[in-house]
Amino acid sequence: MSETKAKVDIQEQIQEEVEQARTVCDISGSNSAECAAAWDAVEELQAEASHQRQSKPKNSLEKYCDDNPDAAECRVYDE
Repeated sequence: MSETKAKVDIQEQIQEEVEQARTVCDISGSNSAECAAAWDAVEELQAEASHQRQSKPKNSLEKYCDDNPDAAECRVYDE
């Protein structure tokens, strides 16, 4: 799954959870445990979306070093 598709999917999930939370809160009341749990689910998805935005893709050297950790270009020296 491409990164762009993942971002779209999580945004769709967030929208679905928001709609569900509103419905649950309308039925159960805004002070109910069910309402609070529904909004917690929304917050968790929003946090995941934020985390996905912050994680940057690896550049070509980082990918190469993951596959070839002993290569000269990938050596790390401690001072």
